[in-house]
Amino acid sequence: MDTTVFVAVIAAAALHAGWNALLKVGLDRFLTATLIQIGAGLVALLGLPLVAVPIASAWPWIALSALLHIGYNFFLSRAYQYGDLGQVYPIARGSSPLMVAGLSWLLLDDRLTSLQFGGLLVLVVGIWLMALRGGQRQGTQARLLACALLTALFIAGYTLSDAIGARLNGDALSYSVWVFVVNGAVMAAVLAISRGPQAFLQLGPYWRSGLAGGAMCMLAYSIVIWAMTQAPVALISALRESSVVLAVLLGVLLLKEPLRPIRLLACILIMSGVVLMKLA
Repeated sequence: MDTTVFVAVIAAAALHAGWNALLKVGLDRFLTATLIQIGAGLVALLGLPLVAVPIASAWPWIALSALLHIGYNFFLSRAYQYGDLGQVYPIARGSSPLMVAGLSWLLLDDRLTSLQFGGLLVLVVGIWLMALRGGQRQGTQARLLACALLTALFIAGYTLSDAIGARLNGDALSYSVWVFVVNGAVMAAVLAISRGPQAFLQLGPYWRSGLAGGAMCMLAYSIVIWAMTQAPVALISALRESSVVLAVLLGVLLLKEPLRPIRLLACILIMSGVVLMKLA
């Protein structure tokens, strides 16, 4: 993989971990996700005068991406009803690169070398190992696993949708700005329909955090969208999940969370997978 693309995706992973660590607000998971999407959409509005309107063939993929994000937020929120962050997040984020690898091979003819696929598998095993940290539950229940895997499927879906849309558009920046504007508007509409206009009053006190987190989210995923026009989608999808390691480090350094042996082993496996993919 080209070094510039590799470094850019690792930087995007750092941004992803950063806004997740910084955004500790008193809202449920669905409201927090919606706050970020609306914040990113508002920031993206500022960029509209600076970019071209996407070509006609890119718009169905922008619309599909917005719809898939609804499913992602819904099933992620449901998964958190059955398990904690330490269980849900690794299963959802760790499973999506494997789904992307299979679907991108079928839909985009993106093929990985043996070493690249081996690195992806090592990284995924490391992320799944994070789930063994556990919470108060003794094992992953069927409903938790189902919701987490459906979340992973929606992650894979919008990842591929955006990769195809950006490649068709020929301008990743234009595509990413417009996709965030549309997605922010759609999530605002979903919130109004599902919880009523009064839900926006709950978001009001956190608007600064929403804009800051939204800006970081937009920048991180815009880098990923660009990278998916430069390299196989499966590799980019897997590399961005190295944010799990950065999130653990931020938790240890900033929140004084303990670094348990199982999590240290998981971090080592994830970084080993990253190295293998870079060397391939």
